[in-house]
Amino acid sequence: MSKSANEIDTYVGMRMRRRREALGISQGRLGRHLGLTFSQIQKYEKGSNRIGAGRLYQIAGFLGVPPSHFFEGVETPQGAVAAMPNGSTRRDEFLVLNEAFSGIHDAETRASVLALVRSLAGESAHLRG
Repeated sequence: MSKSANEIDTYVGMRMRRRREALGISQGRLGRHLGLTFSQIQKYEKGSNRIGAGRLYQIAGFLGVPPSHFFEGVETPQGAVAAMPNGSTRRDEFLVLNEAFSGIHDAETRASVLALVRSLAGESAHLRG
């Protein structure tokens, strides 16, 4: 079952509070760093005020975590591209692989790489089946 936007705001705020407290950082200190009052930080942490993407990015940087940290434990929305363990998506990996493959100028080397990838894909399909 997916969560509502308000439930996610509350969850993100709770994750933010836990991380801040684990580091021993006060609401006032975090607020000063962001140019906000401690009461605004309280509202973020309670989920009563929504944290914008840019602000969440700043908070993550100050607390030493990637922005995705605040969403860990929330199920992926239906229809979304599944993230890989390092945070990239299959599409990102395809783009990197395609760019690297395009940089191979020798036709014989390209053919060898393609054969390797096909072989690995075949093994993977065989193991799943």
